[in-house]
Amino acid sequence: MTDVAASDFRHPRRHVRLDTILRLRWLAALGQLAAIFVVAQGLEFDVPVIPCLAIVALSAALNLVLQVTFNPMQRLEPVYAAALLALNIVELAGLLFLTGGLQNPFSFLFLAPVLISATALPIRLTMALGVLAMACASALVFFHLPLPWEGDEPLVLPPIYLFGVWLSILLAIGVTSLYAFQVTEDTRKLSDALAATELVLTREQHLTQLDGLAAAAAHELGTPLSTIFLISRELEKTVTGNGQLASDLKTLREQAQRCRDILAKITQLSATGAPFDRMPLSTLIEEVVAPHRDFGVAIKVRIAVAGTREPVGSRNPAILYGVGNILENAVDFARKTVEVNAWWNNETVEIVISDDGPGIAPDMLKRIGEPYLSRRRGADESEHHGLGLGVFIARTLLERTGAKVSFTNRTFPDHGAVVQIAWPRSRFEEKETAAEPAA
Repeated sequence: MTDVAASDFRHPRRHVRLDTILRLRWLAALGQLAAIFVVAQGLEFDVPVIPCLAIVALSAALNLVLQVTFNPMQRLEPVYAAALLALNIVELAGLLFLTGGLQNPFSFLFLAPVLISATALPIRLTMALGVLAMACASALVFFHLPLPWEGDEPLVLPPIYLFGVWLSILLAIGVTSLYAFQVTEDTRKLSDALAATELVLTREQHLTQLDGLAAAAAHELGTPLSTIFLISRELEKTVTGNGQLASDLKTLREQAQRCRDILAKITQLSATGAPFDRMPLSTLIEEVVAPHRDFGVAIKVRIAVAGTREPVGSRNPAILYGVGNILENAVDFARKTVEVNAWWNNETVEIVISDDGPGIAPDMLKRIGEPYLSRRRGADESEHHGLGLGVFIARTLLERTGAKVSFTNRTFPDHGAVVQIAWPRSRFEEKETAAEPAA
């Protein structure tokens, strides 16, 4: 019940398809052509059409070269994708230089390449593109041709207004890109964590199915082996004059008995057998607790005696893994003792796991259960840099079975963490409480 390896799901190097970048560049080129045509022909402003068309033509030519030379479906290295987005920024700066600088209302398009980078590329490349966009915007404050306008006198905006436009562009690039990066990163983490959860559940179900297969094989093979054993024993009794045949029959009987003993051990290991065997709450708790009794921490199990019969549920891999993982964390952080308390009534089934460790830090208490959140320490008392997926996976699996999981600390002066797992009794006792598919 350990965390999934980082290499299984975490991909620090992100790749964007060339086709995606090319589509964005073609869209930008068409938009720029449309804007030039509307301003020059529709509004009849004096626009330097030839230089503007030259920049758009160079952009289109590069798109054609990339589309013909490379497979559009290939995934670009992040640095190459960032280079194409940087080229978009430079091309936009060139067009704005010819058409009024920051006085041009299209100057806010500096935000687009940086925003795209924030959702798809590493943070360092996004920061580099943001700096480039800010530098181009700053340069356009001082260096640009007049804004195309009707009449003989060009439109001159107050310097304070231009300063406001410049500042708003810089703030939009910084704040919006940071927000987009954070939202995308949280979504990516959640997606990776859910993928890890599905893998853990699949592994647990596979182990349970193997367990059931072993029990079924032991049961099916038991009958013919019993027959072989009985017949060989009877034949051994009837053979008196042939010592070699009697010896062979004895060996056959002993080997058949050995096979029966092996199958009996397999059956004992698979005592809960097939995936949907029923098991009382006390048996479930004992199966979860048993692997953790020899780690130097006392585990005290208390099961309250209620007036109603003990709840009996399916042997659900999701429940076994979820409760087991939470118990494992309690054993890891406990100083001397872990308590597992269980009770039930006609409506509710509840398991409470508590330890006498340091408890959950106040700043983590509200965030506990989020993916990639961990403060586990190793033997050298340095921060443990694991994924911190264990609690997230356990909570997700348990909630899919209908449980409500809550995390608190013991009331002062006691110390330690308390995890409460509660099911509606009807959900716990369903004949098949397998985890629901991911949404």
